[in-house]
Amino acid sequence: MSDLKNRTLTLEKVFEAPLELVWEAWTTSEHIMRWWAPQGMDLKVLEHDFRVGGKWKYAMPMPDGNEFISEGTYKEIIEMEKIITSADFRPMTENVELHAYFERQGDQTKFTFSVVHETEEYCKQQEEMGFYNGWASAFDRLETLLLSTK
Repeated sequence: MSDLKNRTLTLEKVFEAPLELVWEAWTTSEHIMRWWAPQGMDLKVLEHDFRVGGKWKYAMPMPDGNEFISEGTYKEIIEMEKIITSADFRPMTENVELHAYFERQGDQTKFTFSVVHETEEYCKQQEEMGFYNGWASAFDRLETLLLSTK
């Protein structure tokens, strides 16, 4: 198995919002549907069972009438600290793990998001397909939601 560091893409961001609010935005369907997709895209929450072993499934309607499906199973949850889940984003990305870490910094929240891929080659391919732009766009939407909710 290749080195974990070479199979992982990571984004870090500090949100101008308290940890509890950022956590809520990640863990409740009402919030997820407002930010999980890139700018300009809608999202339907089809399933969201937020517990270890629970499944989540979201759909983004595409202009051609098809749906882009995101789904996974929660593997580890430490309240207000960490979420690890399997994830498939069909048809573009399959069999990855999402790691979301939350850290209180006064009235702000430091957020670290990593996607672990099966191989270095797959990781590189995902980076070239626009990993950073796509997730940064979703996290910009999350930031807008947080600022409007505070």
